Amino acid sequence: MPGFFDPEKAFDQACTENLRKNASNAALKILAFYGMVVICNLFHHLLRPWSQPRITSDLVIGLTVGNIGPIKKWIVSIPEALDSIIHFGMICYMFVLGLEMDPYILFQWPTRAAKVAYAGMLSTFILASTITPFFQFFKVPSIVRVLSLSTALSGTASPVLTRLITSQKIGKSDIGQLVIAAGMHSDFVSTLLISVGYVAFQDGSESSSTRIRQAIIQSVALFVQSILTAIVSPFFLNWVNNENPEGKPLKGSHLVLSVAFMVIVCSCSTLSGYSPILSAFMAGIFMPREGRVSKWALGKINYFLTSIFYPIFFFWMGYEADFRTFEPGHLMTWARLAILLLIVTAGKVAGIIISGAILGFNWPESVMIGLLLTVKGHFHIFLAVVAKQTGKTLPSTSIGMILVIFFSVVHAPSVVANIIKRARKRSPTHRMALQWLDPSSELRMLLCLRGPQDVSSIINFMEISRGTADPGIVVYVTDMIELTDQIAATLVHGEADNITVTDKTVTEMRDQITSAVQSFVEDNGDGITLRRMLALSPFSVMPRDICNLAEDLLISLIILPFHKCQRADGTLDAGHPGFRFVNRKVLRHAPCSVGILVDRGFGLTEKISGSYVSLNIAVIFIGGKDDREALAYAGRVAWHAGVKLTVIRFLVQTSEDISSRRASNFRYNAAEREQEMKLDDEAFANFYEKHVAGGPVAYSEKHLANSAETLSTLKSLEGQYSLIIVGRGGRVNSVLTVGMNDLEQCPELGPIGDVLSGSDFSVSTSILIIQQPNLRGELEGLDEDFSIM
Repeated sequence: MPGFFDPEKAFDQACTENLRKNASNAALKILAFYGMVVICNLFHHLLRPWSQPRITSDLVIGLTVGNIGPIKKWIVSIPEALDSIIHFGMICYMFVLGLEMDPYILFQWPTRAAKVAYAGMLSTFILASTITPFFQFFKVPSIVRVLSLSTALSGTASPVLTRLITSQKIGKSDIGQLVIAAGMHSDFVSTLLISVGYVAFQDGSESSSTRIRQAIIQSVALFVQSILTAIVSPFFLNWVNNENPEGKPLKGSHLVLSVAFMVIVCSCSTLSGYSPILSAFMAGIFMPREGRVSKWALGKINYFLTSIFYPIFFFWMGYEADFRTFEPGHLMTWARLAILLLIVTAGKVAGIIISGAILGFNWPESVMIGLLLTVKGHFHIFLAVVAKQTGKTLPSTSIGMILVIFFSVVHAPSVVANIIKRARKRSPTHRMALQWLDPSSELRMLLCLRGPQDVSSIINFMEISRGTADPGIVVYVTDMIELTDQIAATLVHGEADNITVTDKTVTEMRDQITSAVQSFVEDNGDGITLRRMLALSPFSVMPRDICNLAEDLLISLIILPFHKCQRADGTLDAGHPGFRFVNRKVLRHAPCSVGILVDRGFGLTEKISGSYVSLNIAVIFIGGKDDREALAYAGRVAWHAGVKLTVIRFLVQTSEDISSRRASNFRYNAAEREQEMKLDDEAFANFYEKHVAGGPVAYSEKHLANSAETLSTLKSLEGQYSLIIVGRGGRVNSVLTVGMNDLEQCPELGPIGDVLSGSDFSVSTSILIIQQPNLRGELEGLDEDFSIM
């Protein structure tokens, strides 16, 4: 008869209960990890308008989440596991950091960046070593701890700094390259000093003889590891790289051998009691950086760090930085925090101002370099937390160090913004556009044509654009010819990269165009200087060739023919996709203003008289940079006696001003909108005073409420003018054009140009769509490789 207690059943129930608890705990930990990742990414997205690096949001979230009461109680059950994860991740981090360093720079003559780095480090080290002994940063003060803290404060987090500089688009500038190189030097030297100092200065309770013996053993082990890595790893990794050429997947067995080799190399010195984290750094700096294996290791480890390790790392940091131990009520807590900030900032800035004066830097640039080199990162956070864990520093000191690291990063984007602002003032971009053209300078135009069918319209365009004979215009008539295999076979290469086209079709066409244009200039070309150019290339390359020509020749206006041609019945054909591709790319990348001419009989216009009006032209002005450019070009047309020019200004009705603001808010804030409207009013006032009030130009205003009225007004212009000039876009009064983009057939013409060139508009009115050049580079008016040093 069985008893009331069944041991097997009880055992099964206990196992089931344990499995359930373990599974629920594992699921909870995984959920917490993903929650941390989501929160960090969300907060980073919120800080993006201020250009803050990811470490800023991670620090804030880590300190906040790690100090929440229930979470701290939950972490108490897993501190050892969490510490193990953090130490493994830091080993990977330090290995990658060492892999990106070049140890041989120590044996080279110091570059300018190295001198800047060493000056900033030395001044910070001296300042820290002098001040920190008086402020009780450590539980038990000692010279070793003072030197360790001073060395850590004098360093720079090069991964954080490099990522910040490149993300702000100044990595190609002279100051950006200097800061990145100086940051690498500073990071390498400071971390190397900490790694060597770990051996030389043992901080423990052992006797002097024991510490000396440990130091000798660790020194020998570290030396052997470094020699082994420097000598053996190139041969081994080169063998693996040769066995796995580019284009083929890496063999699994070779990957296993490579990983095993890296692990063995990193572990050599740890057998003597040396720090595994610093050992990984020392192994990394002597490991070859080139080759498939090294690049594979860098990519995989960096992916692990960013995707998995960093959220856990900052979670751990927040847990260890317990604000309950910060002691905010004590004056010395804030004094230590202020002193650390002063040392990090003033030390770097003072040293670099001195070195900058010797090297010939301007003092504002020296200050900004110093502020950027104060940036600290993950390794410094780890040192601060470990110092607290091992009882070497007071908890308030470690938390203060973490806060100083936060402040050293959070100010960096504003420093970069100030660099860009100063660079714009000192290195203004050469603006090649009509609006900025000096009236006493000649207008240089690049008139592109596809063949003889465009010659008549080009001639008439030259006629109305000539302005006054002094200073006149320089016209580069450029043939756009696709380089086919047939034409390429006839090319003759001469000296100095000169190429002669011998294809009969091409040469005859060019002769025909040259003859017609030259005949016009000889008969009517007072003030016109003619040049002939050729853009012979595949359509994929032609836009670049045209832009290069414009930049080399200092062109202010490129004129491109619309990719569609007019049929006999007046309608436009389907067009040539190759020329449409060219137009789009030139609009996007041109260094100067670009106009697209939709020819609907403009070339068929009889000879434009210079004594009586024979051509009616209108320019439509709504607002924005492209309309201002169209108005600037119309100012040249106004000088021609044979042209009757009418300026039509579209204005928003006063009652619709509020809706105008609402419609434009999705792209422009109030300040930008007011600035654009001010520029519009200034440009139009200058034009009105010069050409309308005291000249022959007619003026008309259209008060409109919305884009529907804009459309109907455009339709009413049908047949009244031979040519209508409009801006492509860039308008802030979007209420007058909102929704028109949805119906565009040719977005490259802009909303107004697309309507006027549509099949349901006049078959006898040609359209000129003008775009002012976008400010060059990613820095809004500044080349990425600007120079201010």
